[in-house]
Amino acid sequence: MIDAAGLRVMKAIADEGSFTAAATSLGFTQPAISQMVRRLEQRTGTALVERLGRNVRLTEAGEVLARHAVTVLAALDAAEEEVAAIAGLRSGRVRLMAFPSSSASLVPRALALLKKRYPEVSVRFSEGEPPESLAALRAGDCDLAVAFAYEGTDVGRGEDLDPFIIRPLMDDEVRLAMPPDHPLAAQSVINLADVADDPWIAGCPRCRGHLVTLAHGAGFSPNVAFETEDYVAVLGLVRAGLGVALVPDLILEAAHEDGIVARPLSPPSRRQIHAVTTEDLQRVPAVAATLEALEESARSRAKVPVRS
Repeated sequence: MIDAAGLRVMKAIADEGSFTAAATSLGFTQPAISQMVRRLEQRTGTALVERLGRNVRLTEAGEVLARHAVTVLAALDAAEEEVAAIAGLRSGRVRLMAFPSSSASLVPRALALLKKRYPEVSVRFSEGEPPESLAALRAGDCDLAVAFAYEGTDVGRGEDLDPFIIRPLMDDEVRLAMPPDHPLAAQSVINLADVADDPWIAGCPRCRGHLVTLAHGAGFSPNVAFETEDYVAVLGLVRAGLGVALVPDLILEAAHEDGIVARPLSPPSRRQIHAVTTEDLQRVPAVAATLEALEESARSRAKVPVRS
């Protein structure tokens, strides 16, 4: 096998014209150079240098190696520089996928922190609910996923999570959103059974499942009149008086919707927000820096006031 060290030696001999001068240019001893040439000749099965007194001349095979060494070593040097830049966060790429309600506030704050600290790191962002984002992570189509799970469930919903590293970011309270003229709007806390007869506006499939679970626990089946994964539409329907909805604080924080009253539930309902990656990827500097920014964004998140 021809290695980079052997190529560097052949190029130095071609440039300097002797083992001694080549050794000096590379910082080796002359015997070390001679030994490396002999080893390379054994590997290639042919003579690479012709000794002429104190000087040496490359054979045809030696000239071929010296000629290719220029291109190969330049490519290796460029690769080393790129890797060093990635390791030092002077460049690098991270592919991030997050569920839509996190992309309204949690993720933008994190990406702003990342850009401020490491402006040369590029981020490719896309939205995806946890089943889609975890599948993309498993397939190698993203490096980091922001996912959620409601209390009593795990982020994989029964899928194999062994390849993944799951980093908790924050708890996100889920509130009941209703129009201001709702009969229960004056109450500070809402028992879900008290809105059993209301029409419901349901969100993503995982959110709809959570609604059904909570409703069954309160002794009723919800009348889901509207289904949309767009939380702007959910709040618009609530504001129009067309129903009530379960809305997480992350959405309420970002929406600043007038005409919405949001109240905590009794018993309370929460979901856990996680960052998910793999053991190997979390050692990649750009991914590690993005994880750190997400954790800081979660810690600095402003508390959502209860709407009156």
